[in-house]
Amino acid sequence: MQPSEGRLPASWRQAGRRKLAVRQTSRRRMQLRENVIGYAMLVPSLLLFAVFLFYPLGKSMYLSLHLTDPRGRIAAYVGFENFTALLTSDAFWNSLRVTGLFTLYTVIPGLVLGLVLAALTSRPRRGMRAFQLVFSMPVALSIGTAAVIWMMLFHPTMGMLNYWLSLAGLAPIQWLTDPKWALISISIMTVWMNSGFNYIMLHSGLQSIREDILESATIDGAGPVTLFVRIKLPLLSPVLFFLTVVSIMHAFQSFGQSHILTKGGPAGSTEVFVYSIYKEAFVNYQLGTGSAMSLVLFMLLLILTLIQFLVLEKKVHYQ
Repeated sequence: MQPSEGRLPASWRQAGRRKLAVRQTSRRRMQLRENVIGYAMLVPSLLLFAVFLFYPLGKSMYLSLHLTDPRGRIAAYVGFENFTALLTSDAFWNSLRVTGLFTLYTVIPGLVLGLVLAALTSRPRRGMRAFQLVFSMPVALSIGTAAVIWMMLFHPTMGMLNYWLSLAGLAPIQWLTDPKWALISISIMTVWMNSGFNYIMLHSGLQSIREDILESATIDGAGPVTLFVRIKLPLLSPVLFFLTVVSIMHAFQSFGQSHILTKGGPAGSTEVFVYSIYKEAFVNYQLGTGSAMSLVLFMLLLILTLIQFLVLEKKVHYQ
C-alpha cells in the first residue's frame, strides 16, 4: 500500500506541487505558442480580406449615404435618399426582373445539363475519357473568350446557329438584337459556360457513390431509372445543393456576358443587376447610387442564401 498524501513527508509534498506547477506552466506556454503560431498564419489571409473585402464594404456603406462628383469625391450627405431613389426607379426594378429571369433561365437548365452529361459518362467505357475531357472544357474558358465564340455563333448572317435554322427551313433569328431573344441568347451561352464546372462536380459525386449500394439495389430488382432516381439522386443531393447555391450567386453577379455581347440592350432587356451597378457608377458617375445598389445586391444574396440553407438543406441526404 502506498502512503496517503497526508502521511508523506512535507518535502515530498512540496516537490510534487512544484512538479505539478511546472507541468501546468509548460502546458500554458505550449497552448500560447500554438495560438500565436495559428494567428500568425492567419495574418496574410486577414490582410487580404481587409484590403479586398472589409475596406470596400465599409467604403460602399460610406458612399451610399453621399452624393459624389464625376471624380468620385464626396459632394453632399444625403442619408438614405439614394436607397429611396432606387426603390422608386423603374430601371432598378427592371434590372431585378431581368436578373430573376436570367437566374431562372440558367440555374435549372445548367444543373439538368450537367446531371445528364455526368450520368451518360459515369460508367467506364472505351473512349469515355475523350467525352469527359470535352464536357469539362468550358470550365477552362474565360467569360471574354466564351463571349467572343458565341458572338460569332449568334451572328445574324454568318453565324452557325442561323445556318442550322436555314437548313431546317426556319427563318433566321436576330439573337442579340431582338429584345425577345437577347436574354435567352445570353442564357444559352451561360448554361454552356457553366456546364463544365457542373459536370465535373456531378461526375465526381457519381463516382463517389459506393458500388455495394448500387449492387444491393440491383439485386433487389431496381432498374436503371429506379436506381438513378431512388438511389443516385438522393446521394447526389449535397452536390446538387452546393451547385444550386453557387449557381444562383453567380447568376446574380453576372456581368461579362451582358457587357461584351449586348451592352445591356436592346432596350434594357439584358441589363442585369451588376451591369446596372457598373453603368450607374462608371458611366453615369453616380458612385453613391452605385454603392447603394451594391449593398442591395449583397443583402439580396444574403437573404437568398439563408433561405436556401433553411429550406433546401432539409432535403439534403448526407451519407
